[in-house]
Amino acid sequence: MSGSHTEVRHDVSRLSDDDLFLFNEGSHFALWEKLGAHPATVDGQGGTCFAVWAPDAEGVSVSGDFNGWNEDRHPLAPRGGSGIWEGFIAGIGKGALYKYHVRSRFHGYRVDKADPFGFHHETPPKTGSVVWDLEYEWGDADWMKGRGARAKLDAPMSIYEVHLGSWMHVPEDGNRWLSYRELGPKLAEYVTGMGFTHVEFMPIMEHPFYGSWGYQITGFFAPTSRYGTPQDFMFLVDTLHQSGIGVILDWVPSHFPSDEHGPAYFDGTHLYEHADPRQGYHPDWGSYIFNYGRNEVRSFLTSNALFWLGTYHTDGLRVDAVASMLYLDYSRKEGEWIPNQYGGRENLDAISFLRRTNEEVYHRHPDVQSIAEESTAWPMVSRPTYVGGLGFGLKWDMGWMHDTLEYMRRDPIHRKHHHDQLTFRQLYAFHENFVLPLSHDEVVHGKGSLLDKMPGDEWQRFANLRLLLAYMWGQPGKKLLFMGGEIAQWREWRHDESLDWHLLQYAPHEGVRRLVADLNRLYRAEPALHENDCDSAGFEWVDCADWQGSILSFLRKGKKGTAFLVACNFTPVPRLGYRIGVPSGGVWREVFNSDAAEYGGGGMGNLGAVQAEAVPRHGRASSLSLLLPPLAAVFLKGE
Repeated sequence: MSGSHTEVRHDVSRLSDDDLFLFNEGSHFALWEKLGAHPATVDGQGGTCFAVWAPDAEGVSVSGDFNGWNEDRHPLAPRGGSGIWEGFIAGIGKGALYKYHVRSRFHGYRVDKADPFGFHHETPPKTGSVVWDLEYEWGDADWMKGRGARAKLDAPMSIYEVHLGSWMHVPEDGNRWLSYRELGPKLAEYVTGMGFTHVEFMPIMEHPFYGSWGYQITGFFAPTSRYGTPQDFMFLVDTLHQSGIGVILDWVPSHFPSDEHGPAYFDGTHLYEHADPRQGYHPDWGSYIFNYGRNEVRSFLTSNALFWLGTYHTDGLRVDAVASMLYLDYSRKEGEWIPNQYGGRENLDAISFLRRTNEEVYHRHPDVQSIAEESTAWPMVSRPTYVGGLGFGLKWDMGWMHDTLEYMRRDPIHRKHHHDQLTFRQLYAFHENFVLPLSHDEVVHGKGSLLDKMPGDEWQRFANLRLLLAYMWGQPGKKLLFMGGEIAQWREWRHDESLDWHLLQYAPHEGVRRLVADLNRLYRAEPALHENDCDSAGFEWVDCADWQGSILSFLRKGKKGTAFLVACNFTPVPRLGYRIGVPSGGVWREVFNSDAAEYGGGGMGNLGAVQAEAVPRHGRASSLSLLLPPLAAVFLKGE
């Protein structure tokens, strides 16, 4: 179609006056249906409707492979004072490449921009947008009907965090990554076998720099074309759903990169971002910060959250870097930030934006979860907005992650002096609805893999890792494990290489994989281990004071009174006849032991069950005399 001379029709619009009013007011939350490129038929003629927000442009046109990338051939027209430019171009259909050529009214600035609402873009390093539709025949009706029960706080949630491009490569085909359609059945089979309830994808939205892992997004409404089309990504979600696996997306409303084709400096002004670098530039990431006080930006971002939950059937959003949004002085020295109107450091616009977005998410999709990655002690992150909270459903417990990994790194001989790093969590464990994360952030940038962090010889390292994972699954809170942790990868994660799947031919690695799968199955099957993940009624210390022995014991309790005893020995010394008080007599069955031979352990244990004795201990009338294996956790269930 190169050289086409089709005129642009300006009497065709997808936007009503109400749409414009809501957009400019900051409360239009289905913008993807109105802005961007939409194939359409007008007066019997097929073509595409284009609409883009560029209030400080003096002209906007559409250039593409259909007009030889002519910057002037197909001009759009402004729509009143809304800042939106629109037009219908006949003869352009799905698959056409295009950009917006924006001529600013300032400084003679002219630029070619990808579509901020584009559903599909060229594969980087190319930067054009692709006219596309979102038609797909879903097969996950059963999942969608029942997913609300799986999103409840009393349901088990065990999340496998995945970076799509590095989960698995195809060595016999140039060591390339898998496509969305190849990933679907493979990932579904693997995650089902491992017993995880959900996968969480690191950002799949289009991003120019692969090494950003998806956190520097330019195409907020498009899954990256590196792995396929929008429909291919829908197939991946659909396949996981049909296998009973939920899908959570990493969502990044905190910042975006400065690439010329992206939203930055869109119409010759700081349109999406704050103009003042003290508010609009992120020193850590060299990126721009959204202007949450601008109505149209709020419409853009909230629409984006709802787009992924609705159009792509996803089951939750993990919101990245919430702390960087909440604090005006985040990562800034004195004089590098502007206080709010009350002189404080809280970003009032960001708070308002997060609350409204969470309200809209749960109003329209009450069967999903909104999860905050928030690294400070900001109060009530996962509490409803009507009591003053931010309105998230769950929050990552970064404090638990940091304290626990620091403790586990220590030589066991020194652990007794740092016992409080394990016990401190219970002072705040139910202030929020927590997810316990061992995420990608902990296995990059020289931090070493989980296995590599563990002290001791090779046997002790594996035992320590098994203990860490068992302790995590025993603790109250939802679980998240980054890919590779479950196979005890030796080396750090690298985004451009596959996981080291060959390690599973070695017994210690296969043992850790089996351990994680068994922990997941136990966690899901036993209400006492998940029902009260976010309720203090589900946890009780038996003994948190044996710092000299570096031993912890606690109870996990379900709503119907069933109890599990979890005992963890953080030293390489087996403890024989270690007495622990229990709430009831009778037989206590050993249902899990991280030292079991099939996990690569030494096979020490309690021969399947222990009879409680009428020997008072820990303020209880009955107690168990246990063998606590070295560097191991045992779970016992009262019959």
